[in-house]
Amino acid sequence: MDRAEVGVFGGSGFYRFLEDMTEMKVDTPYGAPSDKIALGTLGGKRVAFLPRHGKDHQFPAHAVNYRANVWAMWSLGVKRVIGPCTCGSLQPSIKPGEFVFCDQFVDRTRGRKDTYYDGPITTHMPMAEPYCPDLRALMISKARELGIPHHPDGTIVVIQGPRFSTKAESRWFSAMGWHVVSMTQYPEAVLAKELGLCYATVALVTDYDAGLEGRPEIKPVTHEQVIRVFNENVDKLKALIHATIEALPEARTCECEETVVRSRMG
Repeated sequence: MDRAEVGVFGGSGFYRFLEDMTEMKVDTPYGAPSDKIALGTLGGKRVAFLPRHGKDHQFPAHAVNYRANVWAMWSLGVKRVIGPCTCGSLQPSIKPGEFVFCDQFVDRTRGRKDTYYDGPITTHMPMAEPYCPDLRALMISKARELGIPHHPDGTIVVIQGPRFSTKAESRWFSAMGWHVVSMTQYPEAVLAKELGLCYATVALVTDYDAGLEGRPEIKPVTHEQVIRVFNENVDKLKALIHATIEALPEARTCECEETVVRSRMG
């Protein structure tokens, strides 16, 4: 019972998943994960859950041990990972309370341990499509069935944190056409891909980042706002993840696992 097929990372405010779960400590070559791994069963599938910031949110985004977290999932046998996150909107058409199923990211972090392949085997991972297309498509279809307001694609820009964006930075991100901003998708998505895992995210919009140009009534984001909007929508998020896990087919038909083998040189 210490194995799992599906992994879920909890973000800000998302510290518990299934009620009937048992916890276990997992050691990795990269140090300790953010917390103990909780294991349970959903839809006949074994599920592993880990709050990426720790249960007490003791690890801010820049201090999360992403390598240990993803490795811990992989070591338990996980093949698919759902990594939801909170985010700020960069576009007026993307509103707080809506979900965005990101298909691209832009990395604006620095100094994070972001690979398992430091040598001697060189591995150049293709990242043109960073998220598993099959897992994304399934999540989008379940959002439609549940009537959840959402955007089926979007680019998420990942900032270092723990601070939020300046108005100038937010204006730049918006002008580039990027859709939402967050702090945790990088390197989590990359590390999952390096281990051959199917990984997808759903970004819950909690705010308008540093505000909107010409809309002085819309104030810049605060941590309190993030948690408040998240709490208002967490039941929808959990329902989406439940429905996705229950509908997962046994076999994977994507190329997430094969991509790792093809990327190794030497």
